[in-house]
Amino acid sequence: MKPPIHSFHIPVMGTAFSIDTPVKVARYGIHSVISLVDDTLIEQMRKHYCEKTGEPYAPIAKQDEDYRARRITAYLDLVDRIVQKQFAELKRSHFGPGSEINKYFEMLNDASPLKEKYRKMLSTHNPLFKIKLQEELRAEMRPGDINVNIMTKLDRDNYDGKGNKLGPEFSDALSALRGYATSSLRSAIVFSAGINRRLYSYAEQFKDFYADATGDIKKKIILKVSDFRSSFIQGKFFAQKGLWISEYRVESGLNCGGHLFATDGYLMGPILAEFRARKEEFVQQLHAVYNKALTLKNRLPFAQPHPIKITAQGGIGTIREDKFLREHYGLDGTGWATPFLLCPEATNVDDVTLQKLCLATEDDLYVSDVSPLGIPFNNLRGSLSDTEKDAKVLHHRAGSACPKGHLVSNTEFTSAPICTASRQYQKLKIDQLNTLSVGPEEYKTRFDRIVGKACICHDLGESAVAKNKIQTRVPGFPAICPGPNLAYFSRIATLKEMADHIYGRINLLNDTPRPNMFIKELRMYIDYLRKDIEKSLENLNGQKARYFTEFKDNLLEGIAYYRGLFPQMVEESLEFRAKTLTELEECRQKLLRLADDYAKAFIPAQALAAA
Repeated sequence: MKPPIHSFHIPVMGTAFSIDTPVKVARYGIHSVISLVDDTLIEQMRKHYCEKTGEPYAPIAKQDEDYRARRITAYLDLVDRIVQKQFAELKRSHFGPGSEINKYFEMLNDASPLKEKYRKMLSTHNPLFKIKLQEELRAEMRPGDINVNIMTKLDRDNYDGKGNKLGPEFSDALSALRGYATSSLRSAIVFSAGINRRLYSYAEQFKDFYADATGDIKKKIILKVSDFRSSFIQGKFFAQKGLWISEYRVESGLNCGGHLFATDGYLMGPILAEFRARKEEFVQQLHAVYNKALTLKNRLPFAQPHPIKITAQGGIGTIREDKFLREHYGLDGTGWATPFLLCPEATNVDDVTLQKLCLATEDDLYVSDVSPLGIPFNNLRGSLSDTEKDAKVLHHRAGSACPKGHLVSNTEFTSAPICTASRQYQKLKIDQLNTLSVGPEEYKTRFDRIVGKACICHDLGESAVAKNKIQTRVPGFPAICPGPNLAYFSRIATLKEMADHIYGRINLLNDTPRPNMFIKELRMYIDYLRKDIEKSLENLNGQKARYFTEFKDNLLEGIAYYRGLFPQMVEESLEFRAKTLTELEECRQKLLRLADDYAKAFIPAQALAAA
C-alpha cells in the first residue's frame, strides 16, 4: 500500500462546507469528505458545476424514480470527472515559480520523501538530471480521494406521491449508499454517528465494497468511532458479511464540530493508547471472522489481513500535537476540520459568516440544543440562522417550513414523523403548553425549549448556496457548526497557508491562550458531566447514579494516564509541559469537587423523589 501524499485529511463538515472540497483540493493530493445528507443541495451543486464546466445538465426531479440515489451518483461522477481533468492538467504543467505543479509539491510535509526529491530537483544544475527527476516526480503524483460521509442516524423512510411508504432501500441512508456504490469513484465511504444495521447490511449488495482476488477494494469503508469496544463490534458486524473496514477514524466525542456524541467519560488519549496496544489482536480477530464469512459466501479467503488504518481527528491545532499523535500512537494520519472553515480555497462559508468566525472568541462558540435530533450541537452565537429563528418567535411564527425534512423523527402529534424544528410541530407543542397550568417561569422554560430548535438540515446548506450565488426558491439563513478549536484561529488563510500551518512552517494561531487538545477535551467532559448532573437532580435514581459514578471514574483514570503521558511530549517545551500538568491537576480537583457536590445533593434529591 502506497503511503498517502499528505499526512492529514479534511473531514466532512456539515452538509455544505465540504460539499465540493474535492474539486478544490483533490488535485493537490489532499483527501476530503463530501456529506451525502442533502440531495437537494447536491443537485443544486451539480447544476452549478455543469454550468461552470460546460457539461450538459439534465435535472433529476423529486418526482423521478429513485431520485435521491440518482442525484448522488450523478454529482459524484461529475466531481470525479472534474478532479481527474484538473489533476491531468496539473500533472502536465511545467515546473516553475508559482506554477500549479510546484504548489502541489511545496504543500507537502518537509519530511516527505517526495518533498525531498522535489527539493533535489530544484537544486540540481544538470538539465538532463533535472528532467529525469521531474518525470519521476510526475510518476509519483496522485490526486486526493473523493470520499463521502453518511450520518447513520439520518435514515428517514420515504413515501411515493400517493403517500405509500416505499421499501427500506429507498430510505435516506440506503439511497445515499446506493448512490455512492453505483458511482464511478474509487475512494471510501465514512459511516458516522453509530450503528445502523439495515444500512450496514445493505452494503453487502454492492460488489465494489468487496476485495477482489488481489485484495484490492474499489470502495473502502471507514468507520468514524469513539472508542475501542464499539470499533470492534462494528468491525465484526461487517466482517461477518465478508466486508473489511479499511480505516477506523477516532474522533473526540466533544472536541469537534457539528453534533457531539460524548463517550461515558472515555478520553481520546487512553482510547488511542488502547488501539495502539491491541491493534494486532484487533486485526487478527477480525481477519478470522472475515475469512469465515468469505468462505460461506463461496469467496476465496485471504492469507493475510488487508491493511487497516487508525487515524484521529477533533481539536488538533499545532504541528506538535499532530506529530505527537502520529508518532506516539502510531497513527496513519490525522484529520483537520474546523481551521479549514477559515480557508475559502477549501470550504464553503458565506462572507457574513466568515467574518463572524474570524471574530469568534471562546464564549462565542458554545454547545447548543438547536438540533432537532436532541443531540448537543456546536454553534456560533449570532449566526444568521439563530438570528432568523429568534425573529420568527418574536413575530409569532416560530418554526421552519421544513423544506427538506431530513431530520423528521417526532410522532407525538402525527402518524407520519415530523421535525421538532418545523412550524407544524412547534405550533402543536405550544398549543399543548397553553393548556397546562404552569407558572410563568416554568412556562418560559418550556416555551424556550420548544422554539429553540433550528432548521439545520436546510440552514447548514445555505453557505454553499450563498457563496456560489445559486438561485433558490426557498431562501435560507446560514447556520454553522465549528468546533471549539476555532477560537484560536482568527484570520482567513489560503490553502497553502493552511498546509504550512499543519506542517509547522508558519503559525496561524491567534494570541488567545490555547490549552493542549487533551486538556481542552477533558475540561469539556467535566463541564458536560456537571450539566448532565444538574439536569438530573430532580429525577435521580440508582441507574443514573451508577452512570455518573462510572463517568467520573473513567475521567479520573484518564487523568491518571495523562499524568504519565504529558512528560513524554518532548516536542513541547518544559514550560508548556509543566503548565499542562498544572492544568491537569486543576481539572482533577474540579472533578473531585463536582463529585463531592453531587454526593451531597444525591441523598436530598432521593428523599424528594421518594416523597
